Amino acid sequence: MASVLLVVFVNGKICKDPNIISADDFFFPGLNMPGNTSNAQGSRVTPVNVNQLPGLNTLGISLVRIDYAPYGLNPPHTLPRATEVLVVVEGTLFVGFTLYPGDVFVFPEGLIHFQFNVGKTNAFVFAGLSSQNPGVITIANAVFGSDPPISLDVLTKAFQVDANVNIYLQAQFK
Repeated sequence: MASVLLVVFVNGKICKDPNIISADDFFFPGLNMPGNTSNAQGSRVTPVNVNQLPGLNTLGISLVRIDYAPYGLNPPHTLPRATEVLVVVEGTLFVGFTLYPGDVFVFPEGLIHFQFNVGKTNAFVFAGLSSQNPGVITIANAVFGSDPPISLDVLTKAFQVDANVNIYLQAQFK
């Protein structure tokens, strides 16, 4: 008689059979290494969630390291499934007010927020998240890069700017 493999999903992720888990399911190396910030935003988020660390499934936690070049930005975004508690390790960040090394700030689930490195040196933070799969919605991408695109009439009325500005912004996200 052939055996049947039963696959169980929890939170949309495969829940491994306890007989086949290993230490690797609970280990992630490398958060001591800075992320590459040579991009348009000047920042890099290194996530450690259920996608990188399967052992987090059902535990309700994850974390990220965020690196910032001088004047780098983690653009306005929201986490639809998690509250974020951020601790500044190096640098000076503006999040609506200024944070310094050792400062901690909490962004409640669903709140639109950002971090901007106002310093002349690199900065980095660690952030704990209250979900193993927090998700992220970057606001500019969602508005100007949506597919299908949001109507120019809607964008023009919503942002009270000329349609050509919205056309330009949409072109940045294609």
